[in-house]
Amino acid sequence: MDKYSYIANAHVAYIDELYAAYKNNPESVDPSWKTFFDGFEFAITQYGEDENGGAQVTNISSSQPAANGSLATRGTIMDMEQLPKEIKVRALIHAHRSRAHLRSKTNPVRERRDRKALIDLEDFGLDQNDLNTEFQAGNEIGIGAAKLSKIVESLKTIYEGPMGFEYLYIRDPEMLDWLKTKIEKEALAFNPPTEEKKRILSKLNEAVVFENFLHTKYLGQKRFSLEGGESTIPFLDALINKGAELGVEEVMIGMAHRGRLNVLANIMGKTYEQIFSEFEGTAKPDLTMGDGDVKYHMGYSSDITTQDDKKVNLKLAPNPSHLEAVNPVVEGFIRAKIDAQHKGDSTKALPILIHGDAAVAGQGIVYEVTQMAGLKGYNTGGTIHFVINNQVGFTTDFDDARTSIYCTDVAKIIDAPVIHVNGDNAEAVVFAAKLAAEFRQKFKKDIFVDMVCYRRHGHNESDEPKFTQPELYNIISKHPNPREIYVKRLTERGDLDAKIAKQMDAEFRQLLQDRLNMVKEKPLPYQFTKFEQEWQSMRRSKPEDFEQSPETAISNDQIEKVAEAITQVPKGFKPIKQIDIQLKQRKDMFFNAKSLNWASAELLAYGSLLLEGKTVRITGQDVQRGTFSHRHAVVHDSTTNKPYNFLKEMKDSKGLFSIYNSLLSEYAVLGFEYGYAMANPHSLTIWEAQFGDFANGAQTMIDQFISSGESKWQKMNGLVMLLPHGYEGQGPEHSNARPERFLQLSAEYNMVVANITEPSNFFHLLRRQVAWEFRKPCVVMSPKSLLRHPKVMSPIEEFTSGRFREIILDQTVKAKDVKRVVLCSGKIYYDLEEVREKEKVKDVAIIRVEQLHPLPKKQIMDALKAYKGAEVVWVQEEPENMGYWNYILRMMWKDLPMDVIARKMSASPATGYNKVHVEEQNNIVKQALKLS
Repeated sequence: MDKYSYIANAHVAYIDELYAAYKNNPESVDPSWKTFFDGFEFAITQYGEDENGGAQVTNISSSQPAANGSLATRGTIMDMEQLPKEIKVRALIHAHRSRAHLRSKTNPVRERRDRKALIDLEDFGLDQNDLNTEFQAGNEIGIGAAKLSKIVESLKTIYEGPMGFEYLYIRDPEMLDWLKTKIEKEALAFNPPTEEKKRILSKLNEAVVFENFLHTKYLGQKRFSLEGGESTIPFLDALINKGAELGVEEVMIGMAHRGRLNVLANIMGKTYEQIFSEFEGTAKPDLTMGDGDVKYHMGYSSDITTQDDKKVNLKLAPNPSHLEAVNPVVEGFIRAKIDAQHKGDSTKALPILIHGDAAVAGQGIVYEVTQMAGLKGYNTGGTIHFVINNQVGFTTDFDDARTSIYCTDVAKIIDAPVIHVNGDNAEAVVFAAKLAAEFRQKFKKDIFVDMVCYRRHGHNESDEPKFTQPELYNIISKHPNPREIYVKRLTERGDLDAKIAKQMDAEFRQLLQDRLNMVKEKPLPYQFTKFEQEWQSMRRSKPEDFEQSPETAISNDQIEKVAEAITQVPKGFKPIKQIDIQLKQRKDMFFNAKSLNWASAELLAYGSLLLEGKTVRITGQDVQRGTFSHRHAVVHDSTTNKPYNFLKEMKDSKGLFSIYNSLLSEYAVLGFEYGYAMANPHSLTIWEAQFGDFANGAQTMIDQFISSGESKWQKMNGLVMLLPHGYEGQGPEHSNARPERFLQLSAEYNMVVANITEPSNFFHLLRRQVAWEFRKPCVVMSPKSLLRHPKVMSPIEEFTSGRFREIILDQTVKAKDVKRVVLCSGKIYYDLEEVREKEKVKDVAIIRVEQLHPLPKKQIMDALKAYKGAEVVWVQEEPENMGYWNYILRMMWKDLPMDVIARKMSASPATGYNKVHVEEQNNIVKQALKLS
């Protein structure tokens, strides 16, 4: 790599093209090149042009070969050897902005590797002899015309100190200029007032006291200490205070276990006594968001008053050990609050995600959530990402943990700036916090702060880190903590006289002693938010709640209002021909036939809830149209492509309706919707998979949050998952939503699992989600071919009366003739019914189990009483080792002997050959109806 690579790494002809474009219109080129060309033009003005139109240079023989070889084409902008020194100094400044982070002093415990920053004088054809020369380029960094020595000193202070800035890749000129000014003007002049220094020291004191307390009192117990990263506490303190000053009213933090207890005590205001009782196992539910999990997974809520006397509601989200899994949950929660409580003003609610270095680089969920940042369905007005960079993941060195130089390189996909900061320099950490808060509030974009620190102990306190990092841990064992370093720095600089430092040290020791003596602290007063009050008005479910569903019918008047909304487009709006036909069919169903198909029943459920003031939110891949072109909740003008959202425009709607096509993600999107539903008890929040098979891409969310969240954290959630399921010859990846997995996770009335066969029953199930006095997640094996099946229609009367039916009885055959009762769930019913009708089978009754969990066992047993002496079989189209059979057998074997008719046990969900599929399906139907 030659010594002018900073400029020379671009193609000569391309740069000449850029220069030509610049001369034609300076605003047409990238801002960083504009700056460079401005300098070039300045040099020409100062020194004149040579005969080839380049800048005139003295003291260099024209016969002298250029050090950068072929790039030194005479008369081009790239003739680096021939450039005047004014330009070279500008190039030096640009290089520092771009690459000096590679040399910044951000590592508190070891020397940084040589990352070839190429920002030395020699890299720009400058040398020691130029240090006393004055250059106009000093204006570029706000210090006016200055000697090169002063410019270099300033650049080193700004860009090679305890902070490394990555931002030059940002493509928004306003954002770029703002950051440049903030970094170069304020970092250079940053010297907080004495009171702020005392505040920083007192927060470091608290952080250290807490860890000392636990280390002394609970030696060897797992607590995932913050030691080595104590500057996290002043960071969060400064961030929340600055955020509040700029309009933030509530903050939600998502973080893993490292430092979590310290954050609870010193940021959230949870008392030592409460934390102590959790270590002792004597804790009782208080204001925490959950109490059925280990202490370092639990959430918490508190109200704090900032230094400027502003109130901020703080929340720490409950989370599992699955690192980064909580990220989309936090984002969804904050979005729900922005939508409902803050009327769309994202500056009032701030998500903070605290990452570990290994996790932020290694977990794919981070990429998914980062890609959500600017999408209209998921935007939360910018997230502040804070990395506690221990430089090790459990026992894995960073060399084995990532390919990228930095763990935060994912930030670059959305042009988010990154501040790398030395965790031992508390003032630099606080500067980064304030800059992050200002940036987020001004631009409503994400920003990353990477605090490089260390982990004093092993992964947990009983772990020996010297097994795998002996050299690093020999250094760490002798390294003073950030508090000791800060006290020394303050007294040496004379910022804090020895007397104050001594006094604060005495207070620090007294604080520790008080904690060890268990002096009682007064918990912070807490006022429940509007949503929390609404959650509290709900109750936990009881077994009897599932014996019969509540009434969920609506009036004819409501039906007419919704029908009017979803069958008309505005004047002048021209949908494509197929949509025109569908709208006519919709109109006919509502106003003439008085019988609704699946899509109309679904839209009617949403519309009726909006009329009642509820929020309805639906996301997933292609949900506006629907994977199977059935929903058409949003249509597009055939000439302008302008969208029209029927229910959003409905007259008399009192609720908020949102339906967004999601990014191609399952894990993050499902997590986001779980968070949304966790915040708002009056929201029907729905995630639809493109095909049910793809839900396993979000298995972590299903296992760790949806199925177990109420049990672990006492957090109810009404999220609905629609998983298209059914055997129609589409092969192994488009047939099976794996209902057996959800049924295996089902216990203690934790969630609803259903496979529904009638539009009206789906309507009532959706309405039941918000009619109940409690909330339960609901997983629906939703249909595909049934969306257009001529028999899958429901008369209007089934919407104006009734409730959800857990089972649907057979109204076709006479009970006295029945020799076999088929129990089944889902689409297979219509396959059975079609052949039963065709073959005139009179001795087989079919009972549909629409809700599988909680299993309506009493209703099933009561229904079977009508068929005395008849044999009972379970019929399913899934293989015997999948579907519902294992669950049904487990739940019913004591009360009901029965056999199963299904596809053979199989490793793959379905055959890929249509002919084989048809044969298998026919065999199941024939066996069930005793035709074979």
